[in-house]
Formats: sequence, C-alpha cells, structure tokens
Amino acid sequence: MADLVNSIIDLLQKGVAAIFNFLEIIWKWSFGQIFSVFSSDIQALPIWKIVVLIVAMAAIAYILYQAAQVLWAGVVALYHAFVELLGKFVTVLPYIVMAGAIAFATGYVIRNVNF
Repeated sequence: MADLVNSIIDLLQKGVAAIFNFLEIIWKWSFGQIFSVFSSDIQALPIWKIVVLIVAMAAIAYILYQAAQVLWAGVVALYHAFVELLGKFVTVLPYIVMAGAIAFATGYVIRNVNF
C-alpha cells in the first residue's frame, strides 16, 4: 500500500514538474521575443516599420497588463484561501485540544488507576 501511495505521489510530482518546465520554456521564449522587439534600432527603420513597432508595443503592453491582472487576481485568491485555511486551523484547535485531553486522561487512568 505504501508503494502505491509513493508511486502516486511520484507521478504527481513528475506531472507538476513537467507543467512548470513547459511554462518556463514558454515564458522564456515569449520574453525573449518581447526583448528583441524592444531592442530594435528605431533610427534605422523606415517610418512604416516604426508605426508597426509602436502598434506592436502598444499591443504587447496591453496584453502584459491583462496578464498582470489575471496573476494579481490569482494572488488575491491564494491569499484569501490561505487566510481561510488559517481560520479553519484556529476553528479546529479546540477539538484537537479536547481529543488530546481525552487521550491524556485515558492514558493516566490506564497507568495509574487500579480497582
């Protein structure tokens, strides 16, 4: 049974690692393309290419703004989930203390009380 659980955990870890590797490849490629556009020699370009470059820069800025909004919404959701999880831990704490107290009392009775 432990081998099955370890196999499942290993599979999940490999899957998550593969997803993050794919995201890293896409991220690096995209930002490489963006930086190459921004490093263009504007002074050597004809006017129509400058206009295309300005339109492309505006589109890139808008798309990156949209991506930042999505990422920020994810960060806020993660923060709210973490705060809710901490709240649940605090809510459950009295139950854990009661279970520990019952276990302590039971152990005390078993070790020390004789009839």
